[in-house]
Amino acid sequence: MVSVAQARPSDRAKFIRQTYTHLAGAVGAFILVEFILFQTGIAEILFNFVAGSRFAWFAILGGFSLLGWMSRGLVAKADSVETQYAGLGLYVVGEALIFAPLLYIATYYAGDANVIPTATILTLLLFGGLTTVAFTTRKDFSFLGSILRIGSFIALGLIVCSILFGFSLGLLFSVVMVVFASAAILYSTSNIIHRYAPHQYVAASLELFASVALLFYYIVRILLRMSSRN
Repeated sequence: MVSVAQARPSDRAKFIRQTYTHLAGAVGAFILVEFILFQTGIAEILFNFVAGSRFAWFAILGGFSLLGWMSRGLVAKADSVETQYAGLGLYVVGEALIFAPLLYIATYYAGDANVIPTATILTLLLFGGLTTVAFTTRKDFSFLGSILRIGSFIALGLIVCSILFGFSLGLLFSVVMVVFASAAILYSTSNIIHRYAPHQYVAASLELFASVALLFYYIVRILLRMSSRN
């Protein structure tokens, strides 16, 4: 398989353009789904479901893990473009459902009305800076893969323990997860150049979207913590 890094400059430029166009489309679809969830009252239902029992997060995390596995499998292995889009769409909807309770809190219970706009701006700035670093240095950040895998297991273990034993992970955990998500963006950006073929732009956009969503999620959590202290 010819990777994007080995492809002709014109094919490489086309791949990058298609990948980031699809990433923008996925973000736009995420915003649209969140709008629908809020307008239909589903976001409030999800918030009440999560707030009613800390064990509700097990169902959400389990469902999201299954959804992520299915969608990534569809996007990565399918020869049909329609199937790849279905996988990306499935993942976007799953992320929107996971985000709905947090965004509901940020909208109606935060001490600062600018939590979501501020988190959006910070996410865009960080993503833009990290993407610039990955493209300008042209360094292969694949070495971060093993670190991210170990870190994800540790983070998941801490999240499960916090749900089981009812303790808060606190601000420090969210800060560490922002660093983790930033490393994931570097890894994903490098990965799509060195490990993906020019026709796999849908899969590449999904990988980037997952990293950006993780970054945005924990930036929102940090800002919520800070607003609650003021």
